[in-house]
Amino acid sequence: MIRIPAFPRMSAVRVLTSPLPFAAAVLAIIVGFLGLDHFANLPQQAMLGAATWAALLAACIPLAPEGRARIVIVVVVATCAEILGSIVIGAYEYRLSNLPAFVPPGHGLVYLAGLRISQSAPVRRHRRAFLGAAIAVAGAWGLAGLALLGRADVLGALCAALLIYVLVRGRAPTLYAGVFIMVGLLELYGTAIGAWSWAGAVPGTPVPSGNPPSGIAGVYVLFDIAAIAFAPRLLAALAAARRLRPRLAV
Repeated sequence: MIRIPAFPRMSAVRVLTSPLPFAAAVLAIIVGFLGLDHFANLPQQAMLGAATWAALLAACIPLAPEGRARIVIVVVVATCAEILGSIVIGAYEYRLSNLPAFVPPGHGLVYLAGLRISQSAPVRRHRRAFLGAAIAVAGAWGLAGLALLGRADVLGALCAALLIYVLVRGRAPTLYAGVFIMVGLLELYGTAIGAWSWAGAVPGTPVPSGNPPSGIAGVYVLFDIAAIAFAPRLLAALAAARRLRPRLAV
């Protein structure tokens, strides 16, 4: 009998459960898919979306119910924000002037990657240094956007101030810092290859914006806050629905 080696499966499990390898894998997946999207039409973009959903579902396998509830909330809130910011307001625009199918599950992966970074041993051991570095980078990027990066980035500076505030006063600052790392890298890469681009100013206002805005990860933090706040309520609602179902069947 031929025995099939179990190494690939074990390797996949290790990636799903090890914080920094998981974050690196998410970064590689999203960077790779954004690179493919640069040449994709709408049907091909839908295929990238399906692959991203598959990656997110796989990443949710080891999670507890509350963790999965948080992912659901992040994806829902972030998708609504994407529709509002991109399609309704027009603060930024994707390459095909749509909401790409990979964007909603991509938000879930970014959230999970930021969470895993915050759970990693180096971050737990050096929490203050990690947060201090994130605050310094956010502050420096926000100031540079106002004076050094070509066009005044007031939106970015405002977002950077929001981010610094929650890094200092928020309930889960290392999570926010982890998300900031992921979002910052992906915003720089995505705008550099033309996957999306930000308008020169917030539509309908005189507030100028960078491409990308320096502290835009501060907005992503709101998705995290929503997930932390509403996940227990979602689980309670689901539990109540399960208890009610047998009564309705009688």
